Amino acid sequence: MNRTQLKRSKILGMALAGSDSVDQDGETETFLVRAIKITFVVALYWFISITMVFLNNHLLEIRELNAPLFVTFFQCLVTVGLCWCMHLTSKLCPGVVYFPSLKFDHKVSREVLPLSFVFIGMITFNNLCLKHLGVAFYTVGRSLSTVFNVILSYVILKQTTSLYALLCCGVILGGFWLGVDQEGAEGSLSWLGVVYGVLASMCVSLNAIYTKKVLPVVDESIWKLSFYNNINACVLFIPLIFVFGEAPKVYSFNGMDDWNFWGMMITGGIFGFAIGYVTGLQIKYTSPLTHNVSGTAKACAQTVLAVAYNSSIKSLLWWTSNLMVLGGSFAYTWVKGMEMKKVQDEPESKAKVQKTDSGV
Repeated sequence: MNRTQLKRSKILGMALAGSDSVDQDGETETFLVRAIKITFVVALYWFISITMVFLNNHLLEIRELNAPLFVTFFQCLVTVGLCWCMHLTSKLCPGVVYFPSLKFDHKVSREVLPLSFVFIGMITFNNLCLKHLGVAFYTVGRSLSTVFNVILSYVILKQTTSLYALLCCGVILGGFWLGVDQEGAEGSLSWLGVVYGVLASMCVSLNAIYTKKVLPVVDESIWKLSFYNNINACVLFIPLIFVFGEAPKVYSFNGMDDWNFWGMMITGGIFGFAIGYVTGLQIKYTSPLTHNVSGTAKACAQTVLAVAYNSSIKSLLWWTSNLMVLGGSFAYTWVKGMEMKKVQDEPESKAKVQKTDSGV
């Protein structure tokens, strides 16, 4: 029995780690099997990510409620609950489900707190941007995260960026301003939404930087970090809900006894939890570079779906702005990937030269 559980645990561990070159019988997988697995993982990422965006947009557009902070708070609460459920399930079924052990520590929570402030800003401004700009223009409105990555990496980490990468950022900036201009020409631009998009982009970049700093505190576990982050966020959101006057709106909302509303709220929280898992899964089964390319392609598909769903007619320049943003993002990802590969290959090349010189 123990050997069976150990074998199942090993197989599951290999699957979650992306070690799919060997099947459960220890034989090398065929190209077809590997291709099917990668296709499934990428499709799952696209489905969960796009569905989550449309679902959140629907929840945020409920005029009778108009409480984006409360919606975000509830989704954080669902994430905390799901983390506990996964933790308990892994204890009950250790050979089937793996999840890191969770035990709340006030000291760890305090050390994660600076990241939690950035995290709150990221998800709040992200949802507010989605609320005011809609799904179709959301990609352009939130497109400056790459630009902020370059700026903040230089200001905080003192890391410089190559000329080619800066040119890619220039294309993204051009696409952003063209998109804002065209959205304004169509009379559907919300400057408040643009401001929220810029702030969300900045917070996304800060979140990535602070995550690297805080991960050692939680034993390099993304799930533990998500657990503490969302607990801190739940606590911090409560006073914000009262300060921004959302408490009376939530109290007087007629849909509080509507099971459809709560079903969508819970589903939104589940998808928010799942996106973290499928993102890691896609990176493990492919690569960080492929994940970024997949995310760019997903954003393109998301925009097309939103325009088709709303039966909107967009100008050629509007579409050009989206292509500039997506093309610039793809080019930046490719340039950074090539630069990282070059850095990794340099020590190997030097080692080969040294071996040749020494006659080995």
